[in-house]
Amino acid sequence: MNAPVNHSASSGNGTQGRATLLWLQSGGCGGCSMSLLNAELPHLFDALALAGIELLWHPSLSEESADEFMALIERIRSGAQRLDILCLEGSVMLGPEGTGRFHLLPDGRPMMELIRELAQLARHVVAVGTCAAYGGVTAAGGNVAEACGLQYDGAQPGGLLGADFRGRGGLPVVNISGCPVHPDWVLDALALLAADEMAQQRDLDELARPRAYTDHLVHHGCPRNEYYEFKASAEAFGQQGCMMENLGCLGTQARADCNIRPWNGGGSCLKGGYACINCTAPEFEEPRHAFLETPKVAGIPVGLPTDMPKAWFVALASLAKAATPERLKRNAVAESVEMPPGAAQRRRAGSEGGGR
Repeated sequence: MNAPVNHSASSGNGTQGRATLLWLQSGGCGGCSMSLLNAELPHLFDALALAGIELLWHPSLSEESADEFMALIERIRSGAQRLDILCLEGSVMLGPEGTGRFHLLPDGRPMMELIRELAQLARHVVAVGTCAAYGGVTAAGGNVAEACGLQYDGAQPGGLLGADFRGRGGLPVVNISGCPVHPDWVLDALALLAADEMAQQRDLDELARPRAYTDHLVHHGCPRNEYYEFKASAEAFGQQGCMMENLGCLGTQARADCNIRPWNGGGSCLKGGYACINCTAPEFEEPRHAFLETPKVAGIPVGLPTDMPKAWFVALASLAKAATPERLKRNAVAESVEMPPGAAQRRRAGSEGGGR
């Protein structure tokens, strides 16, 4: 990976023809930046260069001192430095008691004030990760930090900037949610914004997430889909079957393409044997039940597919279970495939042949 370039040392308005990007972090773990560094073919810095994006500053990747960072902020304020894309990673820290003093800048000002100010100057504002979008894990529990998203507080519009906020480019905050985000979700969105190809509300879904990845379900491409179709369910982790019925999997509700373009070309939660917890959704961090258990009413899972009437699902599930092949029944509760496809037919053929 190439070393970061010291872009903000210049006093100009960005390289001619390139979109400028400033990345801030507040109430979060830095996991979205860590995920972003896993970008491949091209890697992060090549991807930004190919998209025509100049990285002005990133708290982990840039070399500038605190004084140099504050000097960059002053240039943006004065108009000497153009700001095309403002990214925030991590939630906005409003506490204590709305003062924002849980996160202060080197000059003593609350970070939330800087975020609000720069959002008014940027052409586009981007929330990177579910914390920045909706509050996320930082807002869980009693939320003593008074954490919220840029334009949402949980599932409710508002947040720091208010429901009516629009960037200078006309869009609301672009919520690239996920915990953490897939690097491609971020790089694709940044490239589209830099090229003015994500310029209308219809490019975003109802929660202002890029439709490029939320027009899909995590369920799409799941390696356990055959088990799901026949409702052959795993009963414990490590088993092969579908995890929706017993183990809390929300892949049929979660909006993301994790199993279509997996991490590092091959990985996803489901491929690793872990149930989907719908981390791209607001308030995923507090499901009001154990993450890895499926709540049920009268034996029927509460977490049913969002676009199917419950009566239909129950009827189809009953039919599917009645028709489940023995191979899937056995493999669903096994830690590895015990009966390969065609095994039953071969046994029957052998038995019939021996009887002749």
